[in-house]
Amino acid sequence: MTRADQDDELAQALDVAPTAAPESPPAHSPLRVASRSGLLLAALGAIAFSGKAIIVKLGYRYGADAVTLLALRMLVAFPVFALMGAWAARRAAPLATADRWRIVLLGFLGYYLASFLDFAGLAYITATLERLILYLTPTLVALIGLLAFRRRITRRQLVALLVSYVGVALAFGHDLQLGGGNIALGSALVFGSALAYALYLVGSGELVNRVGAVRLTAYASSVASVLCLLQFALLRPLDALVLPAEVYALSLLNGTVCTVLPVLAVMMAVARIGSSLASQVGMIGPVSTIVLSMLLLDEPMGPWQVAGTVLVMAGVFVVSRQKP
Repeated sequence: MTRADQDDELAQALDVAPTAAPESPPAHSPLRVASRSGLLLAALGAIAFSGKAIIVKLGYRYGADAVTLLALRMLVAFPVFALMGAWAARRAAPLATADRWRIVLLGFLGYYLASFLDFAGLAYITATLERLILYLTPTLVALIGLLAFRRRITRRQLVALLVSYVGVALAFGHDLQLGGGNIALGSALVFGSALAYALYLVGSGELVNRVGAVRLTAYASSVASVLCLLQFALLRPLDALVLPAEVYALSLLNGTVCTVLPVLAVMMAVARIGSSLASQVGMIGPVSTIVLSMLLLDEPMGPWQVAGTVLVMAGVFVVSRQKP
């Protein structure tokens, strides 16, 4: 199909007369407006999601723990995810029994286990190091594809993998020099979180085509919400909810601005500009985490951490450009 044919179809969809294909869309054309809004939504989603680590670190300062903070976060987000699932399923075919169990497993891995390990790890490491480790997820997806499915990795991508892990090692060394005997433990917990989410991404590849992205995300997040609340009920007494008002304000912010908003923003961005460009814009996430951690947490930022951040972002950028 030629560019002129595409413009004719767009014109018919918009009920306007087709015109000759220009070199680039006019400044106020629907395509240009959609592209701009998609870029803004992708950036907003990345920045909002990066604030999650900042809020968790602030919650720890008020005496809350990982189990409680995670339960409060999902308690806020659960109603929205349930509504999303109901909306996405209103005209969809019923799920097969096997797909239901797959969604339960994916919800456990991608939104419950990954979140819990992440929250637990943040008790020991800086928000910047946490974001860099989580940003290794695309590299883990590539490695899982290589080991489990024999998917080929080019030499360029292999070098990018090594560069990414060298960058994390630099940031890890920076935190280790600042003291704290549990830096290795916290890093291992967050790396486990990245691995759990990578397994979710690999496992959701085929299922998302049958279920739909919105429906799968809503269902899996709802499963995780129930698991987080059950975990709190089993491991904590009710008086664990006697917390300062600041913790509840932070949890409200975490459940809305840093959980629901990024999910919706990224979905809308992908619909406008595609998943590849949206993921590239998402690279602003580690940078925003660094800025927020310096402003709100007074976390130190040394040259090794800067160098590590640059290496991780460069390596992940190359790996994430791998064609499926």
